[in-house]
Amino acid sequence: MARPLSKAPHISGREPENAEGISQSAAPPVTTFAPAPRSPGKPARLWKPKHVYVTADAYREEHGRRIVERLDALGIGYEVMKANRLPKLGGSTTAETYRKAKNTLAIVNAPPSALRLTPIPPSADWQFHLAKGCPAHCQYCYLAGSLPGAPVTRAYANLDAILENNASFIDPNRTLTTFEASCYTDPLGIEHLTGSISRAIEWFGGQPEARLRWVTKYDAVDPLLDLEHNGQTRCRISLNAEWVTRRIEAGTADLEARLHAMRRLARAGYRVGAVLAPLMPFENWREGYADMLQRLREALDFEVDLTFELITHRFTPGSKDILLEWYPKTPLDFDEARRSKKRNKFRSHKFVYPKEQMTELKEWFGKEIEARFPEAEVLYFT
Repeated sequence: MARPLSKAPHISGREPENAEGISQSAAPPVTTFAPAPRSPGKPARLWKPKHVYVTADAYREEHGRRIVERLDALGIGYEVMKANRLPKLGGSTTAETYRKAKNTLAIVNAPPSALRLTPIPPSADWQFHLAKGCPAHCQYCYLAGSLPGAPVTRAYANLDAILENNASFIDPNRTLTTFEASCYTDPLGIEHLTGSISRAIEWFGGQPEARLRWVTKYDAVDPLLDLEHNGQTRCRISLNAEWVTRRIEAGTADLEARLHAMRRLARAGYRVGAVLAPLMPFENWREGYADMLQRLREALDFEVDLTFELITHRFTPGSKDILLEWYPKTPLDFDEARRSKKRNKFRSHKFVYPKEQMTELKEWFGKEIEARFPEAEVLYFT
């Protein structure tokens, strides 16, 4: 049976055991089956930034030069800077700054502070970063208010040092140590430009005591299908109801394309996950989410290692102000009077759904997931 939502989330780094008590830490078996006659959906358009800057130190890195080679192959122009300072990336208005930043890619080195990893429960034991920023236009963007300055996408050229640094955080006293790579970016949205998530997957494929986790709203998974991942990576796809995907997640793959991508990753032997986020009680939300879950069940019509993570919509006062400047016509509900205030250990707060609404969402999704995916594990609801 699926693990109930009421149980504590799995954050220990150790993968769960199956009903027979056998560890699932080995790569899942490959199952032979006939392909389902499904539409691949509408893929996301590959991002081609209008402005690309490569800092001097980033250009000296081997991975930085690999990124430059990809840019050359795609016919994307770039400027190699004489130093490590980027040009002014803002505009004269908020809207101009947003448009310019969202069309800009900066190839830089991650600062030394990025090598001091921090825990990221309940997702994983540690978070590390391949990049910061994202080319998508999600109107609830969790990066708003989290990353300072204009929303430029910064890809890290010192990837080899970043991956090697991860090794020092693998706990030899535990069965598995888990690492999250998508807290501040969507790795697949920029993979055609960087190749970074592919290199990370292969690196973790050689680390039997570590596990990589990452999530995406994109669908261009072709480069990942033949990698030597050795079952050490869980590829998660962010899913939502059609109402949310079509109206609020511009620049991403549509729901059917994401489901098709998850199916292909699972067929390639990857562990997969569905990150249902942000959940929100829009009009007729039960019908919308039931449709999404049923389509997921139809896409994964074979044996698969599957997890669920459920995250409700929330916002801070700062992110609300930024998002309403970026998306003044958003259909998202930012009415603080309809929310509850939740404080954190840093003495700041965010607005979440009231307790009664949270309970309703938790119980409904728990029941619907259990009915369709009794073999899956729900890691957490928040």
